[in-house]
Amino acid sequence: MKNRDFLVTGDGSWRVCKPPKAWDLLRTPYHFHRFLTEVEDALNEDHDEIDRLAILRAIVRRLITNSYWLQTQKPELAETGIPAKMLYDEIGYPLTAQTAIAKPGIVSTIHNHGNWGIVAILEGEESNTIWRRVPDAKFPQRVEAVGEIILLPGDIISFTGDAIHSVKAIGDEPTFSFSLYGETYHSRRFEYDPIAHTAKNF
Repeated sequence: MKNRDFLVTGDGSWRVCKPPKAWDLLRTPYHFHRFLTEVEDALNEDHDEIDRLAILRAIVRRLITNSYWLQTQKPELAETGIPAKMLYDEIGYPLTAQTAIAKPGIVSTIHNHGNWGIVAILEGEESNTIWRRVPDAKFPQRVEAVGEIILLPGDIISFTGDAIHSVKAIGDEPTFSFSLYGETYHSRRFEYDPIAHTAKNF
């Protein structure tokens, strides 16, 4: 099935969500400032995190459906790491909107985002390994892998603030994506080491 929407939560579970109908997404023109305004309006409404993510996924899908401009915003590809390009940056603005690109084989750390996040795959393929915390008395930051989601162009994945994942660019071409994140709270954002069973802020 094309253009799938996923929701991943902090307990390591995930589900496929019903995306909006294609004809409900069409806007001509649909400029980036309108996207940002719709996101801000959605955040000002009184919704819990799960319902808010459903609304935001639909807004992100509207953007990737209508905005060719987004396809032109590729960061420069690097041999290592996952270069990102900030699309909007204003002091006091509580969101991160960016594109990112990764060569096949590049793997991220195991991490959460400390707030909600949404990633749309524009080109290439990406493997998301989903993790969950399984603390015990000796290792309170212990995590284990619980599954994998393969994302294709047109797929959107969303995360609650406590969801943990790691990503790998797979396939034969670079993975190019658009990401939207809530305000970063560094005290809640962790990188996990599954061997040492530790976590550190990043």
